[in-house]
Amino acid sequence: MKCKHKSYIRRPEHYGKDISACGVFGLINHDMNRVDGSLATRAIANMHDRGNGLGGGFAAYGIYPDHKDLYALHVMYDAKSDTADCESYLNQTLEVHRAEELPLFETPKIGDHPYFMRYFVSPRQNPSRQLPDDDYMVSTIMHINTECEHAYVISSGKDMGVFKGVGFPEDLAEFFRLDEYAGYIWLAHNRFPTNTPGWWGGAHPFGLLDWSIVHNGEISSYGTNRRYLEMYDYRCTLQTDTEVVAYLMDLLVRRHKLSFAQAAAVFAPPFWKDIDQMHDEDREFQTRLRMTYGSAALNGPFAFLLAYSEGLIGLNDRVKLRPLLVAVKDQTTYMSSEESSIRQVCPQLDHIMVPRAGSPVIAKLNEQPMGVGVE
Repeated sequence: MKCKHKSYIRRPEHYGKDISACGVFGLINHDMNRVDGSLATRAIANMHDRGNGLGGGFAAYGIYPDHKDLYALHVMYDAKSDTADCESYLNQTLEVHRAEELPLFETPKIGDHPYFMRYFVSPRQNPSRQLPDDDYMVSTIMHINTECEHAYVISSGKDMGVFKGVGFPEDLAEFFRLDEYAGYIWLAHNRFPTNTPGWWGGAHPFGLLDWSIVHNGEISSYGTNRRYLEMYDYRCTLQTDTEVVAYLMDLLVRRHKLSFAQAAAVFAPPFWKDIDQMHDEDREFQTRLRMTYGSAALNGPFAFLLAYSEGLIGLNDRVKLRPLLVAVKDQTTYMSSEESSIRQVCPQLDHIMVPRAGSPVIAKLNEQPMGVGVE
């Protein structure tokens, strides 16, 4: 029998095209000092006019210390009555150590919304299973997102979580009660969708395992990137171009063992004229990289922030068609679309810079923040 209630998963609303804006913000405390979600909320709220209320969200790391060795699944359902199929599959394939409703604060600022559950899980121990735990979890997530009609996994890493939806980010922060979470890495996004729907699953951040990404711009190579990922059993179901970047990062870095700098060179490859001027070894390597991973290159204007359990990465397209800057204060590195959002939460900064086009800024835990000036 078909459900007759409103669907958040398969029938998002469509609307006209608008000019792109989007705001991104991220911070990493290199000493792993945890701060609550109010700081990231204030920063992204300072870029309120970069969004239009059709999407916002956050990712936070270090928020589940009591369950840090378990995968934390945040699952979005059309309604409370739609949990049976997904939970039956979870119980067949995983050890579910804890299942609970995701704590929410019902506010008139966020109207009709999906039903959210949180599961702390681990793969079942099976001597015949050949996949490593992370690969097994990716396979499980892809199955849920494609086969469970009224469910979608929006977060699946260890000791981290993604919180996102339709609305302005400051209102969603209140809805998800983010001031009750404390993390050492935070991402935030204020969405102004252009070519793709504004719906709950299509909001940023996008996550897979402990990767999470927020993005300003458009990935015009989405079709090519998606087909390339399908060869490796990734399934793009969110109707939003940014989804491919999270999956490509998992493929390139976790599975193919590329460094972050090499992955960045895949996403925003040097121009051929610049490759031709490199020294022999670098020229040969960049040529091989482009030939091997040409279908993973990202076309279009973009600035994105990507977080994982040990760091925060910022990257622009190779022409720098979207704004991105980086600032440092003591043991904290900030990245944002605007300097104003950083100074909203940290008025006095030690250093501030504008990254070069196509060059990643990589900030890692337990390393000293970069000491750089304005480019």
